[in-house]
Amino acid sequence: MEPIQYLWKDRKRFLGMPLSFIRYRLSKDRLFCEKGFLNIQANEVLLYRVRDLQLNISLGQRIFGVGTICVVSSDKSIPHLDLKNVKNPREVKELIHQNVEEAKDKRRMRTMEVMGDSGGTAEDCDLDLADDCEAD
Repeated sequence: MEPIQYLWKDRKRFLGMPLSFIRYRLSKDRLFCEKGFLNIQANEVLLYRVRDLQLNISLGQRIFGVGTICVVSSDKSIPHLDLKNVKNPREVKELIHQNVEEAKDKRRMRTMEVMGDSGGTAEDCDLDLADDCEAD
């Protein structure tokens, strides 16, 4: 079994320094989050399940050069994962985005938008989950 090749690694930072036991890693097909020192809780999100990425940078985060990347996925166990206080958040968000697109292309998955009656809102619906989504 080959070891996982990580494209990016970081920790949650305090005052710009990686002084926590929350670790984030990105591989070609998964995003990992590990929490803990003695007892470790490890979670992962398959990149092809990522539905949306959002970048939040507060004033305090801007001062220390960090930001929070919010990952919304169709994963049942982790529908929302925040990568808090990571260094170079814009570059990391773009790296995640590129790998999400590659993972979806590799699985031949595309997202379609389903418009509601109001016409003003749209819901994403993965093609493999089309039976679970309802269009009004």
